[in-house]
Amino acid sequence: MTFKEWLLSSYPNPHIDSQWGILHIAVLIMSICAIISIALLFRSKSEKVRKIVIYVLTCTVLFFEMTRRILNIIKNPGMNLGDMLYTLLPRPWCAISCWALMIAVWSGKQYMYNTASFTALLCAIIYFAYPGAGFNSEYMLFENVYSIATHALLLVTSITFITLKFTKFEYKTMWKDLIVLAVIFLYAFYEIWVLGISDDPLYFMPNNDVQNIIGLDYVPFLIIYIVFMAVYVNLFYLINDRENVYARFHHKKHIKA
Repeated sequence: MTFKEWLLSSYPNPHIDSQWGILHIAVLIMSICAIISIALLFRSKSEKVRKIVIYVLTCTVLFFEMTRRILNIIKNPGMNLGDMLYTLLPRPWCAISCWALMIAVWSGKQYMYNTASFTALLCAIIYFAYPGAGFNSEYMLFENVYSIATHALLLVTSITFITLKFTKFEYKTMWKDLIVLAVIFLYAFYEIWVLGISDDPLYFMPNNDVQNIIGLDYVPFLIIYIVFMAVYVNLFYLINDRENVYARFHHKKHIKA
């Protein structure tokens, strides 16, 4: 294998089922150790220092995102507009979350930090539960490294946003976060029906991989999808805003009494 073959991922790379193998477990453990270490070392530091940490993390994400796109352009010269959009734009939810993390840091808006954090964490959890790329090839080519590294960065960066206090999940401002989430879903619809560059980036269309794994008809699957998303997102606010939630509940209970 030459370096060019490794970099362009052109070397024959047979499929193997190595999920939850040594490498998978090692990457997950290292990611958790990185999360804990960053929290312990930088949580009490100044905002400037904490921002440097998340800039480093998101710039690393940017490096992998841009490198992969440049390599795909090199591998496929003479692209038409559709191919170029397919290559350059973030298509699956994991890639969308990578860009959401970067936009959050660049914008400095708390609602972007909030939404980017819980969407990126969801993607990372699903990936490490049963990765569909990265760990499932005989050789570790650049495409494999890209998949593993970006998902590990999704996990580390999303939780670091929380531990370094860049997020603030409060019900009174939740509507802003939900607007960003709605924009992500609108972008997904735009990918599917306008640009035609993705069949189902957020796994809500009929006969998607998640539905097939669960083995449900589409309507029950969609109901579970919506309920799961509602419960998952609410968990962040219930945990972070629990004092206000308790105070409101206690106040209403006192008034009724």
